[in-house]
Amino acid sequence: MRAPAFWWRTERSAAARLLSPLGALVGGATLARMRRPGAEVGLPVVCIGNPTVGGAGKTPTVIEVARRLGLRGLRPAVLSRGYGGRLIGPVRVDPLLHSAEDVGDEPLLHARAVPTFVARDRLAGAQAAAQAGADILIMDDGFQSPTLAKALSILVVDAGVGVGNGLCLPAGPLRAPLAPQLEQAQALLVIGEGAGGERVARDGYAAGTVVLRGRLAPEAQAVARLFGKRVLAYAGIGRPAKFFETLRGLGVLTTLTRAFPDHHVYTAAEVEELRALAEEKDLVLVTTEKDAMRLAGSDIGQHLLDVSDVLPVRMALEPQSARALERMLAGLGKRLEGG
Repeated sequence: MRAPAFWWRTERSAAARLLSPLGALVGGATLARMRRPGAEVGLPVVCIGNPTVGGAGKTPTVIEVARRLGLRGLRPAVLSRGYGGRLIGPVRVDPLLHSAEDVGDEPLLHARAVPTFVARDRLAGAQAAAQAGADILIMDDGFQSPTLAKALSILVVDAGVGVGNGLCLPAGPLRAPLAPQLEQAQALLVIGEGAGGERVARDGYAAGTVVLRGRLAPEAQAVARLFGKRVLAYAGIGRPAKFFETLRGLGVLTTLTRAFPDHHVYTAAEVEELRALAEEKDLVLVTTEKDAMRLAGSDIGQHLLDVSDVLPVRMALEPQSARALERMLAGLGKRLEGG
């Protein structure tokens, strides 16, 4: 399902105003749930969440935090509910065994870099990761869930859209009112540039939350392959426009684009249409890593992936933000050393 366009407009539309009383009720209920104490699992939990629905850059953030924890000699594991997958879990994700249909697209990306567990029951998943030898957990999403007690929460925001009209579901994209969410988080990571992100950053400073800044850095080899080429870019992620903007900024001639809903499962008709259009216009097909994970899970999707280029990205933090994050992670390491 694609988010309504009016969610992301700063000015509040008639539909947003009409739905705002319901949004206030939904946001209030979510906030009350967030304030319930979570279960202790015997090891620190780092939560990478976002204040809104939709993609914001959590996946590369999770992988970057895991990388930094690993460099500190820790044994991190990622915990995910496996959105879009059929397995209830707890199960350790194996990229050679599982598909996106089994565990979802994001856990497959995580599992290539760090041990990853999928579980609809987060407590059971945390216990499985601990039994497997993890000494620190990174929870992908779940900031608004009280299931587990969190040692460190980082909220991720796409600067290109910020928090849209600032209203709660279904009037806007917020899961709960922004200010209380910021007060319960230790850090806010603003990814990219944009007026929406700057507004959220100001709110973060006002709430006393550490504001971090970063950007999504594409893999150099992929950029070299695509530079100067005419492409048909397609994506089924939280905000496909962000992917298209990234390509243009890299000097890729994004001639045509096709946007699909987040976690989209491509049909045979869509695959054929994309292939035929690229051939007719003499364009190179290019997509995201998350789309590639889903495409690889079926024969139909593999046919499209075989003729597509993929643009991997990683999280690149600004130097000052990297130092601030390292101080937070160092604190978690000291907690473990203290027993």
